[in-house]
Amino acid sequence: MSIFADASTWVSIFFFTFVAILVWKKVPDLIGEALDKRSADIQKELDEARKLREEAQHILAEYQRKAREAEQEAESIVAQAKKESENFAKETREKLEETLERRSKAADLKIVQAEAKAVEEVRTAAIDAAVKASETLLAGQATGSKGDDLINQSISELKDRMN
Repeated sequence: MSIFADASTWVSIFFFTFVAILVWKKVPDLIGEALDKRSADIQKELDEARKLREEAQHILAEYQRKAREAEQEAESIVAQAKKESENFAKETREKLEETLERRSKAADLKIVQAEAKAVEEVRTAAIDAAVKASETLLAGQATGSKGDDLINQSISELKDRMN
């Protein structure tokens, strides 16, 4: 039996021939180059992904900072608005108290004036009544020119004393 009659010999010969052709056509170099290129592409994608991740983190940090600033600004606006509303309420209360006090004083003054006017009217009415009563009494008791003179004198004296 010969070596060439065995099938495994032929398989080995074809395998080594195939490998020799692959080496002669520089297929391992081509495969290495393809793998190197693929590795470079993967590295490039990884670098780009890392760069995008860093940019995303930077943008996220920027937005978080802006959100904190906006929240602080909103809090300061709310605090300022609260302070202004408290000041406005205080001013309004003070103005209301001043207005009420002024109106109360005006009402008191009107009451005092009304009382004084009423007293004056009563006084005038009393004087007029006293004068009329005096005239009637004196007219009945005194007659003639002396009585008229006396009545007129008494009336003028009475009016002078009362006013």
